[in-house]
Amino acid sequence: MRDPYEVLGVPRGASAAAIKSAYRKLAKKHHPDANKNDPKSAARFSELNSANEIIGDETKRKQFDRGEIDAEGKPRFQGFQGGGFPGGGDPRGRAGPGGFETHTFRSGGGGGFEDILNSMFGGAARGARPGPGGGFEFETGGIGLDLDLSVAMTVSLEEAVKGVEKRVRLPTGKELNVKIPAGVTAGQQIRLKGQGETAHGHRPGDLLITVSIAPHAFFKVDGSDLRVDLPITLYEAVLGGKVRVPTLGSAVELSIPKNTSSGRTFRLKGKGLPKPAAGATGDLFVTTRIMLPDGNDSELETLMQKWRDAHPYNPRSDL
Repeated sequence: MRDPYEVLGVPRGASAAAIKSAYRKLAKKHHPDANKNDPKSAARFSELNSANEIIGDETKRKQFDRGEIDAEGKPRFQGFQGGGFPGGGDPRGRAGPGGFETHTFRSGGGGGFEDILNSMFGGAARGARPGPGGGFEFETGGIGLDLDLSVAMTVSLEEAVKGVEKRVRLPTGKELNVKIPAGVTAGQQIRLKGQGETAHGHRPGDLLITVSIAPHAFFKVDGSDLRVDLPITLYEAVLGGKVRVPTLGSAVELSIPKNTSSGRTFRLKGKGLPKPAAGATGDLFVTTRIMLPDGNDSELETLMQKWRDAHPYNPRSDL
């Protein structure tokens, strides 16, 4: 994925508020519901969500800026440099600095590597046998190897509901197309048998994919329910009317009763997230937010002054 700062069009020193504002503006512009004739809108929207998950989160942003994670939120593996294995080799049998992969270590004469093994495994190492030149061979079959790989994957809320096939890059450099099932939840782990690392004499490890769901531009997830703020005009609040409400599917019309206050919540049954275990679907809770027009409106101010003088009331009397 591209640099998240580049995706959101903000400089690296941008404030959290600037990042949030840029994300909301772009998410609204590229939302698939608003670009149904553009086949690239879904990919662009997903890229925006992934970028916002990295630099829109204070902790992940610091990790990314320090180079600890990449643009997809995956750890950057530093390898073993000058550690407890000669030449920087990897104890799990991966390639060392020379690019050669090996699962057998040999030591000649001086016992330096044998001493290391003995200190690690408490005496004679399991799987060791005499080797040429007075040394020994150490077979990987003698110890348990962790060949599983773990990666993180971020999907949009729409992708989590409908399912999606995404390409994932493993720490080994290998790339796979992974099918994420419909109804996946945040934190859920998907195991792909035999797609981990390999070592001679061992069964291949598994690939463990931990799924996270990117923040949505409009909806907030509350278990299997969704919540959304619905901006309405002053005259819609006073006079009532029908207002279109976005859902994860197609938009629906909501009837706003007369004299609706800001903060009133309406429930749309079955418009939330699927609950596979229960064979049901959550609900969508819509909260109204009265929005005044931008700028000063002298006619509205005159009208409100007359109304205030004729119909005074105090909504804060109970506070």
